[in-house]
Amino acid sequence: MELDEIRMLADTSPAWRLLRARNAPLVLAFLGRLFVEQNEGARPQAALTEALDDFLWAANQQLAEGERYTGSPATYLDDWSAPGAGWLRRFYPPDGDEAHYDATPALEKAYAWVGSLRARPSIGTESRLHTLVDLLRQIVHGAQADPETRLEELRRRRAEIDAEIEEVEAGRVRVMEGAALRERYQFFASTARELLADFREVEENFRSLDRAARERIATWDGGKGDLLATLVADRADIASSDQGRSFQAFYDFLLSQERQDELADLLEQVQALEEIDVDPRARRAHHDWYDAAERTQAVVRSLSEQLRRFLDDQVWLENRRVLELVRQIEASALALRAAPPAVGLEVDETEVKLSLPFERPLYDVRPASQVDSRIPTGEVEEIDTAGLFDQTFVDTARLAEQLRAVVPSRSSALLHEVIELYPLRDGLAELLGYLALTDEDLRVELDESRTITVSWHDDRVGTRTVRMPQATVVRS
Repeated sequence: MELDEIRMLADTSPAWRLLRARNAPLVLAFLGRLFVEQNEGARPQAALTEALDDFLWAANQQLAEGERYTGSPATYLDDWSAPGAGWLRRFYPPDGDEAHYDATPALEKAYAWVGSLRARPSIGTESRLHTLVDLLRQIVHGAQADPETRLEELRRRRAEIDAEIEEVEAGRVRVMEGAALRERYQFFASTARELLADFREVEENFRSLDRAARERIATWDGGKGDLLATLVADRADIASSDQGRSFQAFYDFLLSQERQDELADLLEQVQALEEIDVDPRARRAHHDWYDAAERTQAVVRSLSEQLRRFLDDQVWLENRRVLELVRQIEASALALRAAPPAVGLEVDETEVKLSLPFERPLYDVRPASQVDSRIPTGEVEEIDTAGLFDQTFVDTARLAEQLRAVVPSRSSALLHEVIELYPLRDGLAELLGYLALTDEDLRVELDESRTITVSWHDDRVGTRTVRMPQATVVRS
C-alpha cells in the first residue's frame, strides 16, 4: 500500500476511527460481544439501551473513580451511530416506529483486528497448507478444458481412494492426532467467523445500492421508462456480479435441506470429539450463516420493492394529473359559457328552423291511474335452509402442528409437498388457512415466478384442482 492510500484510510475509515476513539474499549467490548460474538441482528433502541445500561453498571464496578463511564446509554448510542462515527447503523423498520440499531462492517473489521492481537495457544500451519494446495488444485483442474487432462486427474484421485480403501480393509487405519484435529477445528472456527463478517459487508454493499436507487427515484425528473430501465439494469448488475452470484450460490446451498442436515450432523460429530475444545460460536455456525444470509437477502428484495412502490406512486400521480386536467377543462368551459370570446369560429346553418303555433299539441286530459298496492297472497313454499347453516370450520392450530411436524426449526419446506403428506380435508378453505397462518415461528412466502398445482377430493364434485404461486413454509 502506498502512503497516500494509508493516509486516506486513516482519515476516512470508520474502523480506523474506532481504534483511535477514547472509549474504544467500551465500544468493542459491548458491541463486539452483542453483534459479533452472539451474532445478534438489528436490536430495538429500548432493548439495546437496557443492555448497555447493565453493561455500564458492571464495568463501572471494576473501574476507579476517574476512569468510570459517566455518559447515559442513549447518549453513547447516538454518538456511535452518528455520521462521524459509523459503528452503528440507526434505522426504522418498515413495520415499526421504534428506532433499531445494527452493527456496521467497520465494527466487524476493528473487532477482528483487536482479536488477532491476542496470543494464540498454538499456531497450526499444516491444515492451512493442505487447504491452499486443494484450492490450487481446484483452480487448475477447474479451468482445464482438455478432457484427457481431466480424466487423468480423476484417475489419479481414484487410485488414491482405492489405495486408501485397501489400507482400511487390511486393518491399517490412519487416525488423525489431537494436534491435527485441534488445528483444523481452529481453522474452521476462524473461517466461520470471517464468513459472518463477510456477510455483513456484503449486506452493507447491497444496502448502498438500495440507498442509491432510493436517491435516484427521489431526484428523478425524466421519463418513467428511462428510470425503470436504469433501476432494472442496476438490479441485473447485482445479480450478475461476482459478489451477487457467489452470494446466491451460497444462499441456495443453505436452503438445501440435505446440506443443512449434513452440516448439522458433521458439527455434532466434531463437537463430540474429546480432543477438541468446542467453540461456543461454532456450535450453531450453520444457523448463524442462514440468519446472516436471510438479512442480506432481505436487502436485495428491498430493491424490487422500490420498483413496485415507484410504479404505484407513478400511477397515483398520473391519475391525479388527469383529474386536474379534467377540472381545468370544466372550469374553462364554464368561463366561456358566461363570457364567450369576441372572436371565434362561426358556422352558418344549412336551413332555417321554424316553429309554427299550430304545430304544438293541444291540452289532453289523461285518465286517472288506478294503483293497487296490495300484494297478492301466494302459496307458501318450503325453503331448504340447511345451506345457511352448512359452515366450514378450519382448525388453524391443527394446520400449524402439521407444519411443525414436517418442517424442523430454522428450515423450510414447500407447501404443496406438505399437502401431499396431509391431504386437504376442507378443500380450498383449508388451503387458504395455510396461507393465512400468523404463528410467530411460521410464515408462508409466495414465489410469483413459479406456479404449482394443488388437488383435493370433494365428495360432491369429485377431484378439484387449483393453480397458485409456489408457496414455501419457513420456520424460524
